[in-house]
Amino acid sequence: MGAALSGGGRWRGLLVALASALLVATACTTPPSGASPTTGASASASAVARGGGGTLHILYWQAPTILNTHKAQGTKDYDAGGLILEPLAKFGPDAKPVPFLASEIPTLQNGGIAADLKSITWKLKQNVKWSDGTDFTADDVVFTWQYVADEKTAASDSETVLGVSKVEAVDKNTVKVSFTDPNPNPYQIFVTGLGNIIQKKQFQSCIGAAAETCAENNKPVGTGPYKLVDFKPGDVVTYTINDSYRDPGKPFFKDVQIKGVADAATAARSVCQAGDSDYGWNMQIEWSILSQIVSGGKCVMVTHDSPNVERILVNRADPSASLGDKRSEPTTQHPFLSDLNVRKALAMAIDRKTLATQLYNETGKATCNIVTAPAEVNSPNTASADICQFDATKAGQLLDQAGWTKAADGKRAKGGKQMVINYLTSTNDLRQKEQAIVKQNWEALGITVNLKNVPASVFFSSDAGNPDTAAHMYYDVEMYTNGSSDPDQQNYLSGWLCNQIAQKSNQWKGNNYERYCSTQYDNLFAQYKKELDKTKRSQLAIQLNDMLVNDVVIIPLVARAFPVASASKDLKGLNGTPWESDLWNIQEWYK
Repeated sequence: MGAALSGGGRWRGLLVALASALLVATACTTPPSGASPTTGASASASAVARGGGGTLHILYWQAPTILNTHKAQGTKDYDAGGLILEPLAKFGPDAKPVPFLASEIPTLQNGGIAADLKSITWKLKQNVKWSDGTDFTADDVVFTWQYVADEKTAASDSETVLGVSKVEAVDKNTVKVSFTDPNPNPYQIFVTGLGNIIQKKQFQSCIGAAAETCAENNKPVGTGPYKLVDFKPGDVVTYTINDSYRDPGKPFFKDVQIKGVADAATAARSVCQAGDSDYGWNMQIEWSILSQIVSGGKCVMVTHDSPNVERILVNRADPSASLGDKRSEPTTQHPFLSDLNVRKALAMAIDRKTLATQLYNETGKATCNIVTAPAEVNSPNTASADICQFDATKAGQLLDQAGWTKAADGKRAKGGKQMVINYLTSTNDLRQKEQAIVKQNWEALGITVNLKNVPASVFFSSDAGNPDTAAHMYYDVEMYTNGSSDPDQQNYLSGWLCNQIAQKSNQWKGNNYERYCSTQYDNLFAQYKKELDKTKRSQLAIQLNDMLVNDVVIIPLVARAFPVASASKDLKGLNGTPWESDLWNIQEWYK
C-alpha cells in the first residue's frame, strides 16, 4: 500500500497511458503486450541457461522491512516478498488473470466459477515444491485463508477475505472458495500480491496473536523463482535461485539483490549514469531532473498505465500526543478536520495543476479522483465540482464560515486557538517539493503548517511500535501514492469501510488510515459488492469515489504514470502491468 495495495474483478480495460513519451522501453525490453509469464519473452530467452546471468542488482529508495506480504504495509515489502511467495494468479498487462500456482484460470465457461457466482474452484499446478523441497498442496491455500481471516493475525490484506464463507481442499490439487453471496468479483482472494500463499508447515504456529512477532515473517519459504539468502530490514535483501522452482529453464539470474538507497535520484543515477545497477524502482523524481538523468544513455525508462494517485489523507481522529493511548483512535474527533467546511477549504486551496505540471510533467497529471483507472470507473463528475477547483478566495470564505477567522497577525484561530496542521510524508525530494507547494497554498489562507518527513522504511513500516508509520497517522494529514492492484475496485474501495479502520486494537493493520466511518458509504459499498451488472457496477464505483472526494476523506493530487523505472539497456523480458509489482515476472528477465 504503498501501503495498502488492493484490488479485485476482471472485465476492465486499461486506461490511456499517462506518459506515452516515456514508453521508449517497450520495443526493446518487453515481450508482446499481454504475454504471460511463460510466453512472450520465453521464445527469445529459450537458449539462455538457468542461472547463467550472475547477480541482478535492483535499487529501491524504499528499503524492504518485512517479507511476509500478509503483514506488509507498503509496495516495497510486497515486491520484496514477491520473489519468494506467489499467489494462484496475477493480472497481466491486458488486465486478464495469468495462472501462477493455478494450472488454469477458473471461468464461467470452463465451470471453474459457479453459475450462481457463489463459488470458484481452483485447480493447482501439480508437483510444485516449496523451496524446502516439500510439496505445495491445497492445504497450504486453505491455511493461507485461515491465517488472513483470523482477526488476531491483523493481516494487512484482510479485505481479500471479506464475504468468503469457506475455503476447502477438494483434493490435493483442488481448492474451492465459497462466498456468502453471489460475488461478481470471484478473483478477490488468492490473486495478485495480496493473495500470496504461505506454507502451512512454516506458519501454522504464527497464526493469530502470534503473527505480529513471528520470526518467520522475515524468512518465508516460498514457491517462487528465488529463495532468501540474507535479509537486513531497512537495507538489503539477497536471494538465490530456488532449486525447487518448477520451471527448469528459469530464472536466468542466479542471484538477486534488492538494495535500499537514499532516494530515487540516487537509484536513477546508478542505473542511467554510472551503469553499476540493473534496475531502479519508482522514479518519483522532479521531471526536470529525471529527464536529464535519463539522457545519460545507459538506461531506458520503463513506464505503463497506472491506477495510482498521489494523495493527501485527512485525519478524522484527534492525533494530539496528550491523548496517550487514545491518540488518533476512532473514538476521538479531530478538533477542526471533523468540519466539512474546513476540509473543503483545504482541498480548494491546493493548486493541483501547478503541482503536477512543475513537478511531474509527463509522469503525472492533476486529478480530483481517487479511482482513476480503468477509464470506465474514472468519475466525470468531479472535474467541474467547486471542491476540485483551485480557489483561494472561496477557501478563505469557507474557513470564515467555520469560525476560523484571521486574527490581527493574519493567522486563523477559533476560540483563541490557532489552526496548525502537522503534515507528514516519506523522505523524497519530489515529495518535499510537493509539501512546500501545499504549505504555501495553505499558509496563504492563514494556516500554520509544520512539515515533517521520515524515511520510507519507517513511513511504510509494519512496526506497530513506531509512531511515525503511515498507519498510525499521528499527524493531521499525510501524503503518499496508492491505487488498486487489479482492474476491479472492490478490494481497494473496501479500504474506507468502518471495519477497516487502522487502530491500536488491530496493530494499525487496517487500510482505513483516515479513521473515516460512514454508514452511507458502507451501505453503498455493500450494494456495489453484490451488483452483477458490470455497467451498473462501474457506476457504483464512481459514486463511491465521488463520496470520498466530496466528503474530503482524501485530497487527490496527481494521477501518476507509476511504476516509472529505469532499466539498463541490455535488461530484457520486462513486461510491465498496472496491477502488479514491477518484479511480477522476474523469472522472465534476462540479458
